[in-house]
Formats: sequence, structure tokens, C-alpha cells
Amino acid sequence: MPRKRPGRVRTKNTNRREALKLSSMAPEDYNVRPGEVKSIACPDCRTWRRIMGDKVLKIREHCISDKVAEGKKHVTCPGSDQLVVIDIDLQRWQARQNRLLRDAMPQENRRAAQQFYKPLPAPAAPVSRIKAEVTLETARQSYLAHRRGCTRCVGGQHCTDGGVLARRYVLALNQEPARREARAEQDRQARRTERKQSAPAVRKAQWARQGGKAVEAANNRCAQRLPGTVSEFRGPQLPLAPQDVAAHDRRQTELGKQYAARKGANTAA
Repeated sequence: MPRKRPGRVRTKNTNRREALKLSSMAPEDYNVRPGEVKSIACPDCRTWRRIMGDKVLKIREHCISDKVAEGKKHVTCPGSDQLVVIDIDLQRWQARQNRLLRDAMPQENRRAAQQFYKPLPAPAAPVSRIKAEVTLETARQSYLAHRRGCTRCVGGQHCTDGGVLARRYVLALNQEPARREARAEQDRQARRTERKQSAPAVRKAQWARQGGKAVEAANNRCAQRLPGTVSEFRGPQLPLAPQDVAAHDRRQTELGKQYAARKGANTAA
């Protein structure tokens, strides 16, 4: 791999001006990041030029016009060979530059200065430590599944988790008769309650509470209504005629003309 040639000043000439201090310039007019080529915006021609040297820093000699190849006259910029002094805190300057770059970046492309990583999920708890409803079948299935996959559970020997599952299975096996008796008693109570609710006396009381002779008479009444009379279920605020009779008639006439024109067009088609 070729060795990178360090930049060095090939001449001791200067433009005989006082050394340019970076603290007197805007932070965005120079670049002195570690590991990058030092550059600066020339104060005279306002073009970016390289800063040469390691100890004695000077702006590289350059031309004012960028069109010398097109036949323009070569005129040296007065800012060439300008001495430069780095009198700033590089860490503070770099932090400010990073903040400016982040603010100038579009909002959807910004990244937080500090990265927050999502923590890895905790491993799943073993079956022997899961607190759930234990029945005889679930305890049996958990124990058998552990026995099939565990190499330390051989014969009558169990590992720690295997012993827990075995004790849980034995306990569920001992509690199964009492659990069955409790389920049977619960079923008997449910059937007894259903018989009480469907008894004839209870149904008669329900019908008496929800109905009665008055309701039955109102349902069975079929009275003839005279034309033009208002039902007793209609409120007195409901209008029976339009408020503006003339406007109502005009509107009905317009609707009739539109209907006739549409019907004529359909007939012609």
C-alpha cells in the first residue's frame, strides 16, 4: 500500500499579513477535523482552499480566476500564503459542527445523538415455573413432554425441573376425586336453579309482572278509525299541513315538470 505523502510548505514566503486566527472567523468557514484535509474559505476570494503544513500553517497559493484553462489571465489571490493559527478548542468546534449538520439535515433523516437499543427479551420461563391453572391432563402432558426431552431424567431419577413437574402431577392426581365431586355438585346446583326458574308459579308471576289484563285488553283492541282523525299516539306538535302553502305548491309543480320531462326522454329513447 503506497505511503500517504504528508502535506508540507514548499516555500517560506508569506503575504506579509498578520497571521489569521480561526477564532476571528465563522465556524463554518474552515474545516480542521482530525484525520481530514485541513481547508479554509479564503477571506479574499471566498473560495475553499487547502491549508498546507504541519507546524507552520499557510493557505495554499491559488489563483483568483477559475477559468485560466479557458484563456483567462492568471492572477494570484492576495490571500495566498496567508499564515493560519489554530487558536480554538477543537472538541467544542467539532461538537458545534455536528449540531449544525444535524439541524440542517431533513427531519426524516435525523438520528439521535445517543442511540437507544431495544433490550433483548428475557428467555421464556421453564414449564415447571409457569403459574397457570393446573389440571390432571395439563400436569400429565407437561411431565411427559419434559421426560421426552430431558437427558437427565432416566428411570426414577429426575432433574430439578423434572422433580417439580412430577410432584405437580402427583398432587393433581390426588386432588382429582375432590375436583370431580366439586364439579358434580356445581352441575347439580345449576340444574336445581334452572328448575326453580322454569316452575309454573315463577312463570305465572313473570307474566303477571310484565303483562296483565290492561295490557292484554290494549293489545286485543281493534277500534275503527275515522278518516281525518289524529291518532292518540301522535304528539300535538307534529304539523299536519305545510307552513308555506304557496311555496309547497310551487315545489310540487316543479317536481311534476321534472318527472314529466324525464319520463318523456326515457320514452323517446
